[in-house]
Amino acid sequence: IVLGSGLGSLADLAKDKIEIPYRDIPGFAISTVEGHVGSLVFGHLEGKNVVMMRGRVHCYEGYKINQVAFPVLVAKALGVKTLIVSNSSGAISQGHYLGELVLIKDHLNFLGTNPLVGPNSERLGPRFFDMNLAYTPSLRQLALKEADKLNIKLKEGVYASMLGPSYETPAERKMLRLIGADVVGMSTVPEVIAAVYSGMDVLGFSCVTDVPADIPRLEGEKSAAPTLTNHEEVLKSAQNAQTDLGKLICAVLKNMAPIKD
Repeated sequence: IVLGSGLGSLADLAKDKIEIPYRDIPGFAISTVEGHVGSLVFGHLEGKNVVMMRGRVHCYEGYKINQVAFPVLVAKALGVKTLIVSNSSGAISQGHYLGELVLIKDHLNFLGTNPLVGPNSERLGPRFFDMNLAYTPSLRQLALKEADKLNIKLKEGVYASMLGPSYETPAERKMLRLIGADVVGMSTVPEVIAAVYSGMDVLGFSCVTDVPADIPRLEGEKSAAPTLTNHEEVLKSAQNAQTDLGKLICAVLKNMAPIKD
């Protein structure tokens, strides 16, 4: 389970917890961004063995994209079969609100590269692989079902990943909206590509932590007052939403089909 900006408190719910800082793991890049603790947490959650990433690294920190994806391949080597990934994002399409959770159904890669560029090891995965069902349909259906039970508003959307660290201009947001993006962030896609490559199931959640004033409003809604996006407000919005995200992830884990070896 990858816990994005301001979303790390789920790790506190794990039982029989063992926590290892990234700096103590050979080959791991170290998180440098506020809101990303930078540690692996092993434990049990809702009857499942889990390993949680309390924070991630990003390409904008100066890391290569294969370094960003490396923890997923390590998790696969440890026996992980399913990746649940989360992030904080900005709204792009109409009808999104602060603190809302979006179930990722597809993504757009605007990072300019792919974590699997370079020599391939067939031991890890195939040279060429399909991304049509990158976000596992059965897990998405389960998430929607559990959200409904919990009375948590959850809609599906397309996540666009940009390099950052600057937030998007109005023209860039308009471009992303025209090509089908619903939310935008600076992460997630490298991990998902690595997970699909290595044969893992994937479930993704995005927490809307920024709704710029130029995002189209639904009929009858007032436009938001112009504001400047900043990381402190993103973290605050993420913290306000992490309770619902935690409940939802726990419900999904509890009701997932047993994972076969």
